Amino acid sequence: MKFDGLLFFPVTPFTSADEVDVGLLKEHITSRLPYNPGGVFAACGTGEFHALGADELHTVVSSAVEAASGAAPVIAGAGGPLGHARAAARSAEAAGADALLVLPPYLVNAPLEGTIAYVEAIAAASSLPVIVYHRANARFTAPAMERLAANPKVIGFKDGVGDVGTAQEIVSAVRNTGRDDFQFFNGLLTAELTQGAYRGIGMPLYSSAAFAMAPAIATAYYDAYIASDERRRQALLDSFYIPLVRLRDQTPGFGVSLVKAGLRLSGLPVGPVRPPLTDPTEEQLAQLKNILAGGEELVSGK
Repeated sequence: MKFDGLLFFPVTPFTSADEVDVGLLKEHITSRLPYNPGGVFAACGTGEFHALGADELHTVVSSAVEAASGAAPVIAGAGGPLGHARAAARSAEAAGADALLVLPPYLVNAPLEGTIAYVEAIAAASSLPVIVYHRANARFTAPAMERLAANPKVIGFKDGVGDVGTAQEIVSAVRNTGRDDFQFFNGLLTAELTQGAYRGIGMPLYSSAAFAMAPAIATAYYDAYIASDERRRQALLDSFYIPLVRLRDQTPGFGVSLVKAGLRLSGLPVGPVRPPLTDPTEEQLAQLKNILAGGEELVSGK
């Protein structure tokens, strides 16, 4: 499996009765397909994996597979307690997903040997290939990733830590194994802000939560990035991404909350975030509206 293009992390819409809104989820995904995302990562971080039950996970992933309809691969989240993660892997396979993103284990801190075994156990739970997510209490070293890369089912590495030196060591170690099918991508919050640096260490792909709420802006950034149009890329950083990051950093969890709020501002009633996340205040919504307007103005050329 090779990814080509922006990696799309859709939100999970909820109804007023706090149930997954299947129709709205499909609309959300299909409305982004004309922008040619390189992958649809359903029920992952932006999709509030942490707040979904097992039945809901299956609903979200199967709905994403139906909506994507082969236009882009669908990657499902699997993580948390090992039993839940294994069940999520099997459910994703039954739903027709193409791969898994292995999210960190629940609560406990473990030695590296145990974290490697956690990834291997999830990989063994289904026939799907897996992408390792390096973040929180699931942190890997270059030797650990070299070992995991010996398993052909482990096809990728997503960095959510931000230690560029360690990331460079991991890229080099995996490449030295001879794996030419292994893919690396930047998974930091609002990854566009750091992608210039990540391209330099051999991570050309990145996840884009902004794409979920503002696909035209995110695609304009991606086009400038691919074309090495640094003037255009910097203008988008200055007018949209840097102000967005400043707003995001006001409140923990806003990497998800602001995306859902942006979708609501655009007219897509995706509902609130589930606890323990919180939604923006009216003042923060006004700031977000202005940030989105600035980005859209730049993209439209007005």
